[in-house]
Amino acid sequence: MKLTVTVTVAALSAVLPAPSTALARAADSYYQFQSPSGNIDCGIGFLNNNGFALCEIANHTWVAPQRPPSCEGGWGDRIGMDQGSAPALSCHTDTLRGSTQPTLAYGSTRAAGEISCDSEPSGMSCTDASTGHFFRISRESYELH
Repeated sequence: MKLTVTVTVAALSAVLPAPSTALARAADSYYQFQSPSGNIDCGIGFLNNNGFALCEIANHTWVAPQRPPSCEGGWGDRIGMDQGSAPALSCHTDTLRGSTQPTLAYGSTRAAGEISCDSEPSGMSCTDASTGHFFRISRESYELH
């Protein structure tokens, strides 16, 4: 039985091309982290070979815009950005929050392709170098550009 499995895998390897680096990167790259304060949790990675970033905040003093009628999930605490697109507040039915996320120290950066997120004492900033779009989120305010 083991020989059959080995032969089958070897036969498939000879027929199928090796996965491209981009596809391997897209399949394997997703990283979650939190700010040193623990108030902001983020995820950054690849989906369909494009970078993306999301950040969710637990406590903030700013007022979120009115919930869109189509949003039936959480609203006003998460910002997302896909590579090539402008950032936006997002409706969600899940959470990025988790006390076991690794901490991205102040002054540190995490990147996925053209998207990078910077941990700063003033909050978390994520930028798409291909477009110049960015978002910043903190307890006191948020900015979408």
